[in-house]
Amino acid sequence: MLSDNTKKFLSANHQAVLTTFRRDGGAQMSIITVGAYRDGAAFTTTDDRAKLRNLRRNPRCSLLVSHDNWRPYVVREGQAQVMAADNTDAEELKHALRDIYRSASGGKEHPNWDEYDLAMVEDNRAAVIVVPDRVYGTAV
Repeated sequence: MLSDNTKKFLSANHQAVLTTFRRDGGAQMSIITVGAYRDGAAFTTTDDRAKLRNLRRNPRCSLLVSHDNWRPYVVREGQAQVMAADNTDAEELKHALRDIYRSASGGKEHPNWDEYDLAMVEDNRAAVIVVPDRVYGTAV
């Protein structure tokens, strides 16, 4: 469960660095935009990205979420849950992608949800939720 401080921090800060692990054990890092979602932090990505391939093989990951000037920050180490067309009901995935958009954009609504939904399907987007086993940093 997220602390109130961590939820507040994730609601105001959306830039992050995700670390996943390659097949050979090496780290692969990606700059992403995140938002609070359920009991974790979430982002979307396309099916062809290394980060998603890595997470499908090994869901262990770390996510550093920071303020624009890199201080304060929160690190979340844990497991990624992947919601995609191959493992999630289409309606559930549509609503998850919409909720993550809202959260990662600071609560903004998309100007045309039907257009957004179509783009998500055409891009073969997945929702990734990082559920932490361990949380630390200066904003915890």
